[in-house]
Amino acid sequence: MSIYEQFGLDPIINASGAVTRLGGAPMPRAVLDAFCAAAEESVPLDALQGAASRVIARCTGAEAGIIVSGAAAGLTLGAAAILTGYDLGRMERLPHTEGFPHEFVVAREHRNGYDHAVRAAGARLIEVGFHEIVAGAGVRRAETWEYEAAFNEKTAGVLYVYDAKAQPPLVDLVKAAHARKLPVLVDAAGELPPRANLKNILKSGADLIVFSGGKAIRGPQASGILCGRRDLVGAALLQMMDMDDHFELWTPPANLIDLDRLPGMPRHGIGRALKVSKEQIVALLTALRLFTEGAYDAEVAQKKRLLEKIAAELHGAKACCNLLINPDGETLPLLEIAVDESALGRSAFEVCRRLREGKPMIQVGHAFLADAKLIINPLHLTDARAAILIPRLQQELA
Repeated sequence: MSIYEQFGLDPIINASGAVTRLGGAPMPRAVLDAFCAAAEESVPLDALQGAASRVIARCTGAEAGIIVSGAAAGLTLGAAAILTGYDLGRMERLPHTEGFPHEFVVAREHRNGYDHAVRAAGARLIEVGFHEIVAGAGVRRAETWEYEAAFNEKTAGVLYVYDAKAQPPLVDLVKAAHARKLPVLVDAAGELPPRANLKNILKSGADLIVFSGGKAIRGPQASGILCGRRDLVGAALLQMMDMDDHFELWTPPANLIDLDRLPGMPRHGIGRALKVSKEQIVALLTALRLFTEGAYDAEVAQKKRLLEKIAAELHGAKACCNLLINPDGETLPLLEIAVDESALGRSAFEVCRRLREGKPMIQVGHAFLADAKLIINPLHLTDARAAILIPRLQQELA
């Protein structure tokens, strides 16, 4: 019996990948073993974060890094660190920011639901630029000068949502922001693989970068990495840790926190609700080692063969299959199923709904349903799960 069946739930067939709403990525056995081993003993969490920082620094080239409870938590803590630095009074006041710089400049085209995590720290987002291509009104994207024109005495920093085609180029924006002594916070939650992004994004000079730990790295779902400037990473840690101790006895990790800069201990900070467990820290560090060593690369060919089998079994269905291959050798392939809605007599939305309503429930990628396309991500698929998925697809696409 599945552990979920004990609670009255049936496990599903996840063909959507490492999406948060379905529980993230599968954790390898070594990661699960590390999680369980960490649960058997106790360590000071700030000391453990100091050890994690050394690992993260080696993997990313950053001055420092900490494990956070997901990429969104990293954005809140990163924004809080930029808003306060080591100022204990400001830490105490968050999310109320009246009287000190609290605006983050962001391109309008970079806005998304996840930036609520930045606003939760007390930041106010100031939009610049237009996404004229999406609006069908022109060819231009956000430009660096638009950020510069928005900088003023209320500006605390810049928020940048990274992808390979993001505009303006991050390196140009960092140069402009640093000319005004403004830090840049980068949301790179889903930008792994390629592994090179762990270091390449930081090479732009960005001050803080957030990566998800529960996607490509395959750590616990509620885990992430915040890395970059040591002083800002330390300020973030100060606002996340349990501060119920005596200042005279407190010995925070020297590689993260400058004790001589503190007149006392801050109270529990705005990130206290975002605490991360020792098990999560150790598990993510274990997963990070596997990821950086290329331990998952062998699955690319294996998953490709599985998708090819699914596509072959759908021959004759009222749909066209297209295998999407990334040449980096690290990213798993995807199977795009273009539904012939006219011949089938129902929409791709309806097919998706029927797959979800079956037993077991099957969840496929739904990002392109408006284009009549289903996406099969093989991250969670095994031969046994594919044997269940194939006849269901055949039934719905017949």
